[in-house]
Amino acid sequence: MLSVKPAIASSTESTQRQHDDLPDNSQECLDRAIARARRRLVPFLVMMYVVSFLDRSNIGFAKQALQTSVGISPRSYALAAGLFFISYALCGFPSNLTLHRVGARLWMSIITVAWGTISMATMFVQGNSSLYTLRLLLGITEAGFFPGVILYLTYWFPGRIRGQIMGLFYVGLPLALIFGGPLSGFLLELHSVAGLQGWQWMFLIEGFIAVLVGAATYWYLDDKPADAGWMPSTDRRALTDALSAEEKERRSDSPTSILKMIVDFRVLSYLAIYSLIQTSIYGVIFYLPTEVSALIHKPAGIVVGLVSAIPWMFALGALVWLPKIADRFQSHRLCASVTLLIGGCASFVFPTAGPVLGIAALSLAISALAAVQPLFWTFPTRYLADRAAAGGIAVIALGNLGGFVAPNLKVWADQHFHSESAGLYLLAALTVLNAGVILLVNRRPQAPEALAA
Repeated sequence: MLSVKPAIASSTESTQRQHDDLPDNSQECLDRAIARARRRLVPFLVMMYVVSFLDRSNIGFAKQALQTSVGISPRSYALAAGLFFISYALCGFPSNLTLHRVGARLWMSIITVAWGTISMATMFVQGNSSLYTLRLLLGITEAGFFPGVILYLTYWFPGRIRGQIMGLFYVGLPLALIFGGPLSGFLLELHSVAGLQGWQWMFLIEGFIAVLVGAATYWYLDDKPADAGWMPSTDRRALTDALSAEEKERRSDSPTSILKMIVDFRVLSYLAIYSLIQTSIYGVIFYLPTEVSALIHKPAGIVVGLVSAIPWMFALGALVWLPKIADRFQSHRLCASVTLLIGGCASFVFPTAGPVLGIAALSLAISALAAVQPLFWTFPTRYLADRAAAGGIAVIALGNLGGFVAPNLKVWADQHFHSESAGLYLLAALTVLNAGVILLVNRRPQAPEALAA
């Protein structure tokens, strides 16, 4: 158990007081600047997230085709799905420091084009070795995107609204599965068109979309508000001043160097929490088409793709609604804990339920696991500053190794307990455990505000 300095709560209150004390015209300029930045940046970042998540997760739809066409075994598939997260986690730290140094516009453009090219190359997989290699390379190139966006949002949006902005960004997760599921299912059915199998068309087309988005990124994004020629100078100055004031406050509590940040207990506790979150959600994502196929008794294809989109439609509402409530009441930690508890309980239900109850429980579980993530990221972004923020966010993003742990842990549990549901039950138990961990870490029992992030 770690006692938190009152600095986070006081910093939030101080920032809010500064916000409330602004002259009317400055207040209006700040509000306009935030609204302009949200309208311009968030939809584009969401589109990038959709493309990113689609290219890392479409292997789930290719699972059965890879087994029949290339001879990839279930164990080899689990290893390939997870290998992405090894290189992804290890390369996030240098990638985020590079972004902090050279700017988001250039770096995001480079890595997006690179991962799109590698995703396209997956159509040439011939066996285990080539699949393993391409998944590792995909992890290297995608490593800088997600932690980079989390850092990028701190450059543009004050803490009082950042939970909502991150929730909107995370909308890309369900959108990727809502539209990506049917798209991947459709492409899988393009058998022998132009001499290519459906799974080859899937990797080719979805990877090429990333290349196009990467090219557009360089011309669309601006590194910081000071570079935003599309924003009036008065609005730009109000936003820059507000963000500078927050950064100054965070520096008083944040680790002062990269080395101190790496060994900071609070950063390590955030890493543990995020690792468990990622283990839980990827345990569902990688096996979602398989679970839906079993629930509705249909093979992987367009029908399974459409049904797989249903849980993500509910997740859309949760991602918009829950961070807004948490921001309003400054209760991110409590909301995150309760959300994980609900998601864990639902995860115990869907593996052996009937089609209707199973899809309903699956929808609740996925909604909870998706919505808890923007809540979580309000913790470190209110604590870390400057280069420590760039490095710390990337260190915490090492928790994406949970994406490697999840499929392999599921396979181990299924084989050890001789049950196809054992792995899902184990992942559900970890979700419930994490709900308790969030309440224990950074608890401040001496004040009611302890429930605030």
